[in-house]
Amino acid sequence: MKVVHPLKPIYNSESKVLILGSFPSIKSRENNFYYGNPKNRFWSTLEKVFNEDIGSSNQDREKFLLTHKIALFDVVYSCNITASSDSSIKDVIPNDIKKIVDNSNIEAIFTTGTKAYSLYNKYLLKNVGIEAIKLPSPSPANCKRGIEEVLVNSYSKIKEYLD
Repeated sequence: MKVVHPLKPIYNSESKVLILGSFPSIKSRENNFYYGNPKNRFWSTLEKVFNEDIGSSNQDREKFLLTHKIALFDVVYSCNITASSDSSIKDVIPNDIKKIVDNSNIEAIFTTGTKAYSLYNKYLLKNVGIEAIKLPSPSPANCKRGIEEVLVNSYSKIKEYLD
């Protein structure tokens, strides 16, 4: 099914790090915010990395991101996708990430998972000019044993660009 990205990018002129997912899940689209599936570990991982309570409202989460100079968006503007399956993404039209980079202080780009990383490299790297750093997916579909520790260790790299 052809779906268009419904969420606005979160960033401001102070943003130093851009985190890119692939495309919002059904739950994220229903909740009108990134990583909206309660089983997704994105927000709980950031809470551990930054040692603070982010809160659960969209406003709390957006405030956290902007306070920490983190921008958040997705690689894909529209695509054909089955349910929330990254592996089913086809017929991609990418988002305009260059606009975010040009209107902020982005020094590093991170992708949450292999699909976002490969799509970024395929569609956006040449235009944006910043190599992405691949982080493990926080998705509930990524249920490997010990993933919480792996997520926290990996996502801690973000802080290196914020200090």
